[in-house]
Amino acid sequence: MERPAPIDEQYTFEDGVIVSETDSRGIITYSNRKFCEIAGYDKSELKGKNHNIVRHPDMPKAAFRDLWDTIQKGETWTGTIKNLRKDGRYYWVYSHVAPIFDDDGEITGYTAARKPATPEEIEEAEEIYEKLLREE
Repeated sequence: MERPAPIDEQYTFEDGVIVSETDSRGIITYSNRKFCEIAGYDKSELKGKNHNIVRHPDMPKAAFRDLWDTIQKGETWTGTIKNLRKDGRYYWVYSHVAPIFDDDGEITGYTAARKPATPEEIEEAEEIYEKLLREE
């Protein structure tokens, strides 16, 4: 599936929780109805795809390195993320990502719950990400 070209138009949503689960490599194994609605994809278009299908090119690589370094250590990561919809518009979320462990304590995947980011969270993230992008 080809990724859409970004358009400088924000898609906003005011309520609901976006939930997804991936395997340990970041391949989507579950997405709730709200995730499909906000991202603009059908469930069948998301399942089996890498979660970076919604990664917006404005996001600095350092932000995702931090996310992956944190969750692969078995810790929880939280932060504000700009995502890319199927139609090319973007949306901001405040995300909480946590590892999923099997009975032996091994990480088998990850779960993420996201809510609409507040204007303050977006403003703070834009400032941080702008600095990180200049350093890349």
